[in-house]
Amino acid sequence: MIIRRSLLRQGRLLHRVSPRSSSRSLATEVDTLEASVENSLKETHSIESSIQDHTLNPIPRINDKTHRTFDYKTDETVRKHLIIKHQNEVRGNFGSEVAPHYQPHQLITNPPSPSQITLELLLASQSHLGHSTSLWNPMNSRYIFGIRQGIHIISLDITASHLRRACRIVSGVAERAGLILFVGSRPGQDRCVVNAARLAGGCHLFERWIPGSITNGNQILGGCQKKVVDEHDNEIEGHDDHLLDQPALKPDLVVCLNPLENWVMLHECGLNNIPTIGIIDTDADPSWVTYPIPANDDSLRCVQVIAGVLGKAGQEGQLRRMEKAKKGEISYKPVELGGDDEEDDDDEDDHEELIDEIAVEAGVLIEEEDD
Repeated sequence: MIIRRSLLRQGRLLHRVSPRSSSRSLATEVDTLEASVENSLKETHSIESSIQDHTLNPIPRINDKTHRTFDYKTDETVRKHLIIKHQNEVRGNFGSEVAPHYQPHQLITNPPSPSQITLELLLASQSHLGHSTSLWNPMNSRYIFGIRQGIHIISLDITASHLRRACRIVSGVAERAGLILFVGSRPGQDRCVVNAARLAGGCHLFERWIPGSITNGNQILGGCQKKVVDEHDNEIEGHDDHLLDQPALKPDLVVCLNPLENWVMLHECGLNNIPTIGIIDTDADPSWVTYPIPANDDSLRCVQVIAGVLGKAGQEGQLRRMEKAKKGEISYKPVELGGDDEEDDDDEDDHEELIDEIAVEAGVLIEEEDD
């Protein structure tokens, strides 16, 4: 009886224990085991990465599922990587290298200097291509190299020599503080015209030329603002009254990139003895400008090259003028304010003598045609 009662009591105690507590205890034990496994894996990976950084030969990493070392030979990704690595080691430096190529913005942001004028540069800019033989001007016969498929081919040797001559003229005018005007009114020429004028310290025009801007400048440009500067280009104040009586400024040199559309401007420059530089194609008249540059005026790249080179030449002249100004030397004749008409005539004579002096120093021989 005593044994039976004790068994019943123990059975009742066991019956009172709920199954929820046992399940909770098992769940907590499983969670702790999983957390410890994850922590151990993280520590293992951190140890592997640190070892890989300090060793030359890679150590096989451990697989998270099988907990065995990883076999590089059986993995497809690793096999492809090893094949590519082996091919690169075998090939070495085989293959082509990308050489310096044409970048359109470089002609505007960093144009070539006059010393960098080469036949290869002119050929790449298509400056040798002229117009059809039916549109040619007979006065351009000395600039034509030959005919190719009904199109005249301009001699690049003559183009290079005439471009270097124009650079010497622009540099000489800029060195003597002359006013240089760059004109280009065709679509797409505005950026190169503005940049060339900025380099040379001159003026620019990329719109339609107003007829009479030179011959009737007092009426058209009389209201433009003027200022007096010293040899260092610093403005001198206190001459406003004298500037009101001064006539409109005229350029000392005009660079025209499209003479066919601006023949009125070239005619006005001729009437006022203003020297001009122009790009002359095979259908244009070279006698319109003082210093022609035979080239393709329809190629935007050719126009950008010529404008950039002339702008760089003007920049070199400006730098030489500023260096002389630092030494106290003045390379031009100062203008006397408040003069009479006779003094204005003397200034025009001095202007002509200055242009002739620049041409002689540049080694330019001006041929005067008989009437």
